[in-house]
Amino acid sequence: MNIEQTGLKDCVIIKPSLFEDTRGYFFESFNQNTFEEKTGQSGNFVQDNQSLSSYGVIRGLHAQMGTFGQAKLVRVLKGEVLDVAVDARIGSATYGKHFSIKLSAENKLQLYIPRGFLHGFAVLSEMAEFFYKCDNFYDKSSEQGVIYNDADLNIDWQIPLGKEIISDKDLLLKPFSLL
Repeated sequence: MNIEQTGLKDCVIIKPSLFEDTRGYFFESFNQNTFEEKTGQSGNFVQDNQSLSSYGVIRGLHAQMGTFGQAKLVRVLKGEVLDVAVDARIGSATYGKHFSIKLSAENKLQLYIPRGFLHGFAVLSEMAEFFYKCDNFYDKSSEQGVIYNDADLNIDWQIPLGKEIISDKDLLLKPFSLL
Protein backbone atom coordinates (compact mmCIF):
# COMPACT_ATOMS: atom_id res chain seq x y z
CA MET A 1 0.00 0.00 0.00
CA ASN A 2 1.29 3.44 -0.95
CA ILE A 3 0.20 6.65 0.76
CA GLU A 4 -0.21 10.03 -0.95
CA GLN A 5 -0.92 13.30 0.82
CA THR A 6 -4.03 15.30 -0.12
CA GLY A 7 -3.04 18.73 1.18
CA LEU A 8 -5.53 18.38 4.06
CA LYS A 9 -3.95 17.50 7.39
CA ASP A 10 -4.27 13.76 8.15
CA CYS A 11 -6.46 13.02 5.08
CA VAL A 12 -4.62 10.64 2.72
CA ILE A 13 -5.04 8.67 -0.50
CA ILE A 14 -4.26 4.96 -0.34
CA LYS A 15 -3.03 3.23 -3.48
CA PRO A 16 -3.05 -0.55 -3.23
CA SER A 17 -0.31 -2.79 -4.52
CA LEU A 18 -2.08 -4.66 -7.31
CA PHE A 19 -1.00 -8.12 -8.41
CA GLU A 20 -2.35 -9.06 -11.86
CA ASP A 21 -1.98 -12.12 -14.04
CA THR A 22 -4.04 -14.03 -16.60
CA ARG A 23 -6.54 -15.05 -13.89
CA GLY A 24 -7.35 -11.48 -12.86
CA TYR A 25 -6.01 -9.47 -9.94
CA PHE A 26 -5.47 -9.52 -6.18
CA PHE A 27 -4.84 -6.73 -3.73
CA GLU A 28 -4.97 -6.30 0.02
CA SER A 29 -7.58 -3.60 0.57
CA PHE A 30 -6.69 -3.03 4.21
CA ASN A 31 -4.01 -4.09 6.69
CA GLN A 32 -4.24 -2.40 10.08
CA ASN A 33 -0.51 -2.68 10.90
CA THR A 34 0.59 -1.26 7.54
CA PHE A 35 -2.04 1.48 7.67
CA GLU A 36 -1.02 2.62 11.15
CA GLU A 37 2.70 2.46 10.29
CA LYS A 38 2.35 4.51 7.10
CA THR A 39 -0.25 7.06 8.27
CA GLY A 40 0.26 7.36 12.01
CA GLN A 41 -3.54 7.01 12.32
CA SER A 42 -5.52 4.33 14.14
CA GLY A 43 -6.97 1.63 11.93
CA ASN A 44 -9.47 0.27 14.43
CA PHE A 45 -12.54 0.10 12.20
CA VAL A 46 -15.75 -1.23 13.78
CA GLN A 47 -18.48 -0.73 11.15
CA ASP A 48 -18.71 -1.27 7.37
CA ASN A 49 -21.31 0.50 5.21
CA GLN A 50 -22.23 0.14 1.55
CA SER A 51 -24.53 2.10 -0.76
CA LEU A 52 -25.73 1.89 -4.35
CA SER A 53 -26.59 5.12 -6.17
CA SER A 54 -27.36 6.27 -9.71
CA TYR A 55 -25.80 9.03 -11.82
CA GLY A 56 -26.21 12.52 -10.39
CA VAL A 57 -26.77 11.47 -6.78
CA ILE A 58 -24.87 13.67 -4.36
CA ARG A 59 -24.67 12.35 -0.81
CA GLY A 60 -23.39 14.76 1.80
CA LEU A 61 -21.80 16.64 3.22
CA HIS A 62 -22.11 14.51 6.38
CA ALA A 63 -20.22 13.90 9.62
CA GLN A 64 -20.62 12.62 13.12
CA MET A 65 -18.98 14.96 15.59
CA GLY A 66 -17.91 14.85 19.22
CA THR A 67 -17.63 11.58 21.12
CA PHE A 68 -19.17 9.66 18.23
CA GLY A 69 -17.00 11.23 15.53
CA GLN A 70 -16.03 8.82 12.77
CA ALA A 71 -12.94 8.40 10.65
CA LYS A 72 -13.74 6.70 7.34
CA LEU A 73 -11.85 4.65 4.82
CA VAL A 74 -13.82 4.89 1.55
CA ARG A 75 -13.64 3.17 -1.84
CA VAL A 76 -15.77 2.32 -4.87
CA LEU A 77 -16.61 -1.28 -5.75
CA LYS A 78 -18.48 -0.50 -8.98
CA GLY A 79 -18.60 2.66 -11.08
CA GLU A 80 -17.04 6.06 -10.35
CA VAL A 81 -17.64 8.85 -7.86
CA LEU A 82 -16.18 12.22 -7.06
CA ASP A 83 -15.34 11.90 -3.37
CA VAL A 84 -15.07 15.05 -1.25
CA ALA A 85 -13.58 15.62 2.21
CA VAL A 86 -13.85 18.95 4.08
CA ASP A 87 -11.75 19.73 7.15
CA ALA A 88 -14.23 20.91 9.82
CA ARG A 89 -11.80 20.64 12.75
CA ILE A 90 -11.71 24.02 14.44
CA GLY A 91 -8.09 25.09 14.91
CA SER A 92 -6.79 22.85 12.11
CA ALA A 93 -4.36 24.46 9.67
CA THR A 94 -6.60 23.26 6.83
CA TYR A 95 -9.97 24.17 8.44
CA GLY A 96 -12.60 24.99 5.81
CA LYS A 97 -10.57 23.56 2.94
CA HIS A 98 -11.74 20.65 0.83
CA PHE A 99 -10.18 17.93 -1.28
CA SER A 100 -11.82 15.94 -4.05
CA ILE A 101 -10.72 12.84 -5.93
CA LYS A 102 -12.25 10.45 -8.42
CA LEU A 103 -12.56 7.01 -6.88
CA SER A 104 -13.54 4.12 -9.12
CA ALA A 105 -13.66 0.36 -9.37
CA GLU A 106 -11.00 0.75 -12.04
CA ASN A 107 -8.43 2.82 -10.12
CA LYS A 108 -9.05 1.04 -6.78
CA LEU A 109 -7.96 4.12 -4.82
CA GLN A 110 -9.15 4.65 -1.27
CA LEU A 111 -9.44 7.85 0.73
CA TYR A 112 -8.89 8.01 4.48
CA ILE A 113 -11.01 10.76 6.04
CA PRO A 114 -10.14 11.58 9.68
CA ARG A 115 -12.59 12.33 12.46
CA GLY A 116 -13.85 15.90 12.36
CA PHE A 117 -14.14 15.99 8.57
CA LEU A 118 -17.29 16.35 6.50
CA HIS A 119 -17.65 13.81 3.72
CA GLY A 120 -19.72 13.48 0.57
CA PHE A 121 -19.66 12.04 -2.92
CA ALA A 122 -21.26 12.52 -6.33
CA VAL A 123 -21.95 9.61 -8.66
CA LEU A 124 -20.30 10.19 -12.05
CA SER A 125 -21.10 6.81 -13.65
CA GLU A 126 -24.48 5.27 -14.49
CA MET A 127 -24.42 3.49 -11.11
CA ALA A 128 -21.89 3.34 -8.28
CA GLU A 129 -21.46 0.95 -5.41
CA PHE A 130 -19.71 2.74 -2.56
CA PHE A 131 -18.09 1.04 0.45
CA TYR A 132 -16.64 2.51 3.61
CA LYS A 133 -15.23 1.47 6.95
CA CYS A 134 -15.85 3.57 10.08
CA ASP A 135 -13.86 3.66 13.30
CA ASN A 136 -16.92 4.41 15.43
CA PHE A 137 -20.51 3.23 15.46
CA TYR A 138 -23.37 5.23 13.96
CA ASP A 139 -25.07 7.61 16.39
CA LYS A 140 -27.97 9.64 15.02
CA SER A 141 -27.69 12.30 17.75
CA SER A 142 -24.13 13.12 16.60
CA GLU A 143 -25.03 13.75 12.95
CA GLN A 144 -24.04 17.06 11.43
CA GLY A 145 -23.97 18.25 7.88
CA VAL A 146 -23.40 21.09 5.47
CA ILE A 147 -25.38 21.81 2.31
CA TYR A 148 -23.66 20.39 -0.77
CA ASN A 149 -23.71 23.70 -2.68
CA ASP A 150 -22.33 25.90 0.11
CA ALA A 151 -21.05 29.12 -1.46
CA ASP A 152 -18.01 29.41 0.85
CA LEU A 153 -16.79 25.87 0.11
CA ASN A 154 -17.50 26.26 -3.64
CA ILE A 155 -17.19 22.53 -4.42
CA ASP A 156 -17.39 21.50 -8.08
CA TRP A 157 -19.34 18.24 -7.86
CA GLN A 158 -18.93 17.65 -11.62
CA ILE A 159 -22.68 17.12 -12.05
CA PRO A 160 -24.39 19.58 -14.44
CA LEU A 161 -26.84 22.02 -12.87
CA GLY A 162 -30.30 20.47 -12.82
CA LYS A 163 -28.98 16.90 -12.98
CA GLU A 164 -28.23 16.64 -9.24
CA ILE A 165 -30.26 14.20 -7.18
CA ILE A 166 -30.28 15.29 -3.54
CA SER A 167 -32.25 13.77 -0.65
CA ASP A 168 -34.83 15.96 1.07
CA LYS A 169 -32.80 15.58 4.28
CA ASP A 170 -29.60 16.84 2.60
CA LEU A 171 -31.40 19.82 1.07
CA LEU A 172 -32.14 21.04 4.62
CA LEU A 173 -28.48 21.05 5.71
CA LYS A 174 -27.00 24.36 6.86
CA PRO A 175 -24.11 26.39 5.38
CA PHE A 176 -20.54 25.75 6.55
CA SER A 177 -20.43 29.12 8.35
CA LEU A 178 -23.14 27.86 10.76
CA LEU A 179 -21.46 24.55 11.57
